Amino acid sequence: MASQSPFFGKRTSDVDTAPARPAPLVGSGTNLAGSPVNSSLNSGAGSLGASAAAAAPAKESGSKLTVGPNIKLKGVEITDCDTLVVEGMVEATMDSRVIQISEQGEFKGSADIDIAEIRGVFDGNLTVRDKLVIHATGKVTGKIRYGKIVIEEGGRLSGEISFGAA
Repeated sequence: MASQSPFFGKRTSDVDTAPARPAPLVGSGTNLAGSPVNSSLNSGAGSLGASAAAAAPAKESGSKLTVGPNIKLKGVEITDCDTLVVEGMVEATMDSRVIQISEQGEFKGSADIDIAEIRGVFDGNLTVRDKLVIHATGKVTGKIRYGKIVIEEGGRLSGEISFGAA
């Protein structure tokens, strides 16, 4: 069972029992149903416990698409994605829940989003139903509609800007 720990990228210093090792990966000590994780791990085989622990974080975070550094994604429509993380360059149309653009990230196109967190560049049509956050390194240009807005000192916003994302 010691080979499971490097597979998940974490090493623990305590070596109690092998089934108890995946519990720190879950974080709260309970699964999504609210049951203690250790009780299901102790009653089952080690591989069952490892797959349950690996599946739990994926369900908590929803669907997530990360466009890494130096990656260019062009001419697509992104749907059914809970969170888009942009570290490279994306040219797309998107209707989603959350977009996070890193300092090196750049998004060009159209996006209808619940929450937008911009540290890099957004250029195009942006409709944020809930909250738009532009950090100090962020730059947003184009036609922007928002529900709430937070702009850190140094953040830039320009274009046709209106309140009310309805």
